[in-house]
Amino acid sequence: MTARDTTESKRPAGMNRRAFVKLGGAAAVALAAGVGAESTSQAVRRERPNILLIITDQQHFDTIAEAGCCHVKTPAMDGLVRGGTSFQLSHSANPLCSPARSSIFTGRTSSETGVYVNGKPVRPGIPNLGQWLSEKASYETVYAGKWHLPASYTASIPGFRVLHTGIGGQGNLCDPAVSRACEAFLRGHRTQKPFLMVASFLQPHDICEWLRLNTEVPETLRYPKLVGKLPALPKNFSFDPDEPAMLKKTRASNEPAKGNWTEDHWRYYLWSYYRHIEMVNGEVGRILRALRETGQEKNTLLLFTSDHGEGLAHHQMVRKSSPYDEASRVRMILAWPGHIPAGKADTTHLVSGLDVMPTLCDYAGVEPPKNMRGRSLRPVLEGKHLKWRRYIVTEVNGDSGRMLRTPRYKYITYRADPVEALFDMKADPEEKSNLAKRPEYAAVVTEHRELLRQWEGELDVAPNVPRRNAWWRRPKTG
Repeated sequence: MTARDTTESKRPAGMNRRAFVKLGGAAAVALAAGVGAESTSQAVRRERPNILLIITDQQHFDTIAEAGCCHVKTPAMDGLVRGGTSFQLSHSANPLCSPARSSIFTGRTSSETGVYVNGKPVRPGIPNLGQWLSEKASYETVYAGKWHLPASYTASIPGFRVLHTGIGGQGNLCDPAVSRACEAFLRGHRTQKPFLMVASFLQPHDICEWLRLNTEVPETLRYPKLVGKLPALPKNFSFDPDEPAMLKKTRASNEPAKGNWTEDHWRYYLWSYYRHIEMVNGEVGRILRALRETGQEKNTLLLFTSDHGEGLAHHQMVRKSSPYDEASRVRMILAWPGHIPAGKADTTHLVSGLDVMPTLCDYAGVEPPKNMRGRSLRPVLEGKHLKWRRYIVTEVNGDSGRMLRTPRYKYITYRADPVEALFDMKADPEEKSNLAKRPEYAAVVTEHRELLRQWEGELDVAPNVPRRNAWWRRPKTG
């Protein structure tokens, strides 16, 4: 009896040979053995997807047209919003490049990874996503673009094969090379092995260079034709001056304060930032098009996020390192056709960059490393009813500040600073009124202090982090 005869003998009645072979080995054997169609479909669903992780750098939450921003054209990102689930209460684990990335790739806080400021390596003994999925799940792991743990651009990343370093230091120059390297990988991918591909773009981080070049206010706008067409200032351009000293210091050290900007110059900055968003949107689109045209879209889980946000004139801030939403809130979109709801906005679950690694491990079919501080978002995406976390914490300004967010409130505190901040995020989403000193909110402040002490008590803080004895464990008064 030939191999073909053996196959034919196992083929169930009523199914042609082409359909039987198309099922693939495991499913075909299960069906031939008499396993029902329902069990077979469950086996197929359990197949590990490819994973595409796209990270932008310094992207403000409200910069996608489909999500409500009227100042940009972002067709690629619009498609992600329409095709996936967007978490509206998503936050950076630390609104600074290296610390945020250390948390994204390890599921641990920046105080635990030891990357409490830019340019630090991840603490030895903590595996990153590439190392874990290549070792535990046999994924082909590839990386293109900015790394920043510690070097921004490097040809050697633990656990990954580097497709392109993204070297150049300017997103408008290196991001096209990153997207083309990812496109080439997708169009040339031939193995049955699932892949994890990271596309880490620099834009819209180029706004930092724009700020340096435009610190001083010119006599007239560089592009006079833009007068009357510039975006309006945000509602919280005016803010409550009762805030921690570090926030005042951050604002005073940035370009607008040094250059004594006019409102027109602020608006010109907004217009310019949106153009940087459109640049990176084009590069995202190149990768998504390659994914679609190679037929890999349906078997690829896509996660889109940013390391942190951008001040964008909210609270008269630019850049990052702020616990206000403009820097600490980030996009988190997950898409997988047929598996994750499309066009959905999740407005109830507090999520963090810490959740990226446990979520991707869950979809890859492996347990995450021990001591994860994040949680898998898969049960939420699958509509399962479960008790979710009460709060998330963002570490700020090295290891000196903390932002604790509960469903209703945001609490901000800094080391050795008696001034705290409390915002009612339901009544005051622009964070314009600090409630911390109001007697009627004393119990709320105390509750949030206690939650922060509980959270800190569970951390394994890295030896290199300054002042490891947590100052926020001590009760504050006032």
